[in-house]
Amino acid sequence: MLTLDKIYHAQYVLKDATRNTDIIYSPVLSEQSGCEVYLKTENLQLTGSFKIRGAYYKISQLSEAEKAKGVIACSAGNHAQGVALASKEFGIKAKICMPDGAPISKVEATKSYGAEVIPVKGVYDDAHSEAERLKEKYGYTFIHPFDDEDVIAGQATIGLEILNELKDVDAIVAPVGGGGLISGIAFAVKSLNPKIKVYGVQSDGAPSMAESVRWRKIKTLSTVSTIADGIAVKEPGVNTFELCTKFVDGIITVTDEQVSAAILALIEKQKMIAEGAGAVALAAIMYKKIPEIQGKKTVCLISGGNIDVTILSRVINRGLLMSGRCCTLTVELVDKPGQLTDVSKIISDCGGNVTGVLHERSNEGSAINGCYLRIQIETRNFEHIEQIKNELKAQGFKII
Repeated sequence: MLTLDKIYHAQYVLKDATRNTDIIYSPVLSEQSGCEVYLKTENLQLTGSFKIRGAYYKISQLSEAEKAKGVIACSAGNHAQGVALASKEFGIKAKICMPDGAPISKVEATKSYGAEVIPVKGVYDDAHSEAERLKEKYGYTFIHPFDDEDVIAGQATIGLEILNELKDVDAIVAPVGGGGLISGIAFAVKSLNPKIKVYGVQSDGAPSMAESVRWRKIKTLSTVSTIADGIAVKEPGVNTFELCTKFVDGIITVTDEQVSAAILALIEKQKMIAEGAGAVALAAIMYKKIPEIQGKKTVCLISGGNIDVTILSRVINRGLLMSGRCCTLTVELVDKPGQLTDVSKIISDCGGNVTGVLHERSNEGSAINGCYLRIQIETRNFEHIEQIKNELKAQGFKII
């Protein structure tokens, strides 16, 4: 049974092993979101994620015999690093089964802490199956990423820190994958102050807990697809499902585009890096997916910052599109001198910045002297895009 005593014990064990991460008030995000937004910066935690809390506490509770045999875990990256670092601290061997699509940066970081990485074809659930097989074969202790009361107790220490620093907090919004993080926070917070609301956020490409809570029974998804790889879980845990059903006030979903916009907002407005899973809670707040928190003092959990730099540019580009910061227009022209100059001047006069141009001859069925101009533009917002389009139309240009 998960108890407050266990959570307080976890807090004691972790006091010198993890950081008590800052809670930062964001005036800019508060104005945009319609509530008082406080960021709990677990992306600045050791290993770049909250996962070190649960992994370290679980491993600290193993017997000497269990430590001697070593541990095994499965992870898309953050739990892997937590287990690897904790194992190194306790001087025990660790093997980590990771999906073969896990970000290279997370794989290399796990190896750097001394763990052996075993790549597994598929997603997290496939890695979980392989870890269970190896556990049975070699007698390792399995460190579950979420469905374990010691792991949940470790994650729950975040709830104690929030209550200690913001005693008048109204709501907490956190990401949900398998559910270990939010079920721990919700249990701790609700046990101490039942009036505080706790909301979970999943990707709409991996809504396993949202569907399970909705139907009041554990649902297994056939596939998951999301840029938030840290919460791409097909099936929630038995313990976490029960805790979420009892203590969490609601679970909603966000799109990859909304997550990308949240990552971009954190970079621009807070000078802070978050991975996809780390930004889903902010995405829900930014796009006002939880009406109940409007005007309320709300803690948004930025759960991790281990984004692969190779996909960061793609995420930023998607975020720019989602927030109206760039667009591509296709303009039908008569192929004669000066047309490009005229279009560029209109865009410039409206305050737009041309970043790319592609000129194409007309297709079959179009005027023989026609052409198309595909033009990429940096803009301020969607209203700015409409201004540019309207001015082009007013000057006689046809936008396709």
